[in-house]
Amino acid sequence: MTVESPCVGICALNPQSVCTGCGRTLAEIAEWSQASDSRKQLVVERAAQRRADLASPPPGTS
Repeated sequence: MTVESPCVGICALNPQSVCTGCGRTLAEIAEWSQASDSRKQLVVERAAQRRADLASPPPGTS
């Protein structure tokens, strides 16, 4: 199984060192090329959750 990078070409880190394009942390981006497929899959899942969290407004601000 090959896990594709979640990179979407929008490379900008927020103050928490999370890419606003793909949702990966700076550390996850740095380790990507050496990571196993199972580790990459975990990173992709966590990144997807971070992107969802970034897209939703903070509680009480709707």
